Amino acid sequence: MKKTAFITGATSGIGRASARRLAEAGFRIIITARRKEALEAFAEKLRAEGHDVLTIAYDVRDREACREAVDNLPNEWKEIDLLVNNAGLALGLEPEYEGDFADWDTMIDTNIKGLLNMTRFVVPGMVERNRGQIINIGSVAGDAAYAGGNVYCATKAAVKTITDGLRIDLAHTAVRVTNIKPGLVETDFSRVRFHGDEQRADNVYKGIKPLTGEDIADVVAYAAMAPAHVQIAEVLVLATHQGSGSVIVRS
Repeated sequence: MKKTAFITGATSGIGRASARRLAEAGFRIIITARRKEALEAFAEKLRAEGHDVLTIAYDVRDREACREAVDNLPNEWKEIDLLVNNAGLALGLEPEYEGDFADWDTMIDTNIKGLLNMTRFVVPGMVERNRGQIINIGSVAGDAAYAGGNVYCATKAAVKTITDGLRIDLAHTAVRVTNIKPGLVETDFSRVRFHGDEQRADNVYKGIKPLTGEDIADVVAYAAMAPAHVQIAEVLVLATHQGSGSVIVRS
C-alpha cells in the first residue's frame, strides 16, 4: 500500500515541488493551500500523470479549519505517514521599529501557529500507529538574524526550536522529525515579501545562482525515504555562493 503524504502550502515554490517529488517517489499526496483554483489546477496536472491526489483548500492560520481538514479526511486517506509543514512566508524588510503590525501577525500566525496547528492534529495518529514523519520547512534565517529580517527570522528560529522539541517528545516512538533549512531559493517568496514588487523581488537573486524549489524537494524526498532507523534531524541547504543568511557573494 502506498504511503500518504500531507503537504501544506502546496500551490507554489517548495511546497509544489515537494508534492510533485513525493508523488513521483510513490506517495499518495494530500495537498493543501488557501487558493482553491490554483490547488485544483495543480492536482489535475498530477492526476493526469497518474498520481493519487486529494486536495483541501484552507488557511493553516485557522485552527478549526485545520482540525476539520484532518478529521474529515476520507477513511482511506486518514493514516498520514508524512506531514510536510511547508506553509510559510516573509513580509516586509523594514527595521523592527518601523515594522507593520499586520505583517507581523501574518508571519507569526502562519509560520509558527499554523505549523503547530497541523502538528497537533496530525501527530497523535502517528504516535498511535507508532510510525510516521514530520518534515518542517525552516530557514537559514532561523540560525541568525539579518538586517530587516527581525520577526521573520524569529519565526524560523521558533520552527527550529519547535522541531527540536517535538523530536525530543517523540524519541520514545518510531516517529521521525526533520527540519530542512533552505537558504536563497528562487520562488514566489520575495514577491510575497515585497507585496508584489517584481523589481525588488528580482534584485534578491541578481548575481548569484539561487536554489530552486526542486532542489529543496530533493532533500525532502531524501529525508522521507531514509531507512526507518535513520532520522535526518536537520539539513541546512545553501546556494554555492551563500555563506550564511546574510553573506551572499554576487558576481
